[in-house]
This record gives sequence, C-alpha cells and structure tokens, in this order.
Amino acid sequence: MTGLLCIAENMIGGSAMRPGDVITCWGGTTVEVLNTDAEGRLVLADGLAYAAGELGADVIVDLATLTGAIAVALGRRTAGLFSSDDDLAAELAAAADTAGERVWRLPLTEDYRPALDSPVADLANIGRALDVGGGSITAALFLREFAGKLPWAHLDIAGTTRSESDDGEISRGGTGWGVRTLLSWLAAGATAPADASAQTG
Repeated sequence: MTGLLCIAENMIGGSAMRPGDVITCWGGTTVEVLNTDAEGRLVLADGLAYAAGELGADVIVDLATLTGAIAVALGRRTAGLFSSDDDLAAELAAAADTAGERVWRLPLTEDYRPALDSPVADLANIGRALDVGGGSITAALFLREFAGKLPWAHLDIAGTTRSESDDGEISRGGTGWGVRTLLSWLAAGATAPADASAQTG
C-alpha cells in the first residue's frame, strides 16, 4: 500500500492561477481553470495520475474535502462515495459500516460528463458546457479521468471532516473521518490471503 498526500494551500500570489489559465497535469492532460477555488481537484488529479502511471497501482481510493455540494446533499455525518467499480464500492461501504462511519454511494452520471468539456483544453476543472448542477458528481467525474482504467473510488468528505460540537465519538473540530474506514478496508483485504492459505494447509 502506498499513500499520497495531495495538498494545496489556496493563497494569493504573483504566480497564482487565474481564471482562464490552462495547466498541464501529471501525465499530460490539460485542464482549463475556470474556478481557482476548485484547486484541490487539480493536485488530486496529479496524485491519481501519478499513482496509476508511475506507481503502477492496482486499485486507487482517494479521500478529499472536495465539494460543498456534498454537505448540501448528505449533511455533516455521511460522506459521498463514488466508484468506477461495484465490488470496490461494496467493500468500502462494508468497511465504513464496520467502522461506524456512514457513506452513501452516488452515481457517476455519464450524461453529466460533457459538462467538463473545454474548447481550449482536455477538460475544464468545473462544469461549464452544460448547466447540469450536481457539483459533487461532476467533480468525481473530473477525478475519474485521471485514474486510468483502474478500479477507483472517491470519498467526498467535505461534509464529514469537521464537527461544530462534540457528538458521541466525534469531538469538536477535525474529525479524522475516513481513517477508520480505510483501516477496516485494509484489514479486511490483508487477512484474506492468510485465511486462504490456512484453509488450503
């Protein structure tokens, strides 16, 4: 297992991105920047492409505080789950249930994909071509472009990442949401080969 931290600090500066800029992501995909506040998906795109290409990943799972739209859709205690692979989605949903963290799978609606088309780049970083709404869905569709053909899942944790008050096992402030889910998922996968060898003697 390899972990990548795709981190951006959204600061004003002379070399900052501007609306209309076209950037080249790792691997060569070009992106038209229409919203400079949608910067997280740009560094995450680099991480996904790097994992799929340079690192030769078999499966990719990303967690990101990506969209305010996910909190509107699912509130502050449920994360959005998007995946290109049904088996992976089921594994992560089961792991989240075991860990006591809630997820809800949302669709990668193919009809929304043309909203990311750009006349000057391979993609736009937010939906522009069609007024489809669904900001969390179009953001996930953007990320999917960089995961290659690998089984990939995206957990949008923008709603669950912070709590305004103590609530059960959640303390006020940063919640660390997703750590338990990932550990549960990894533990389930890590025990499978050992169990199989034990059964075959």
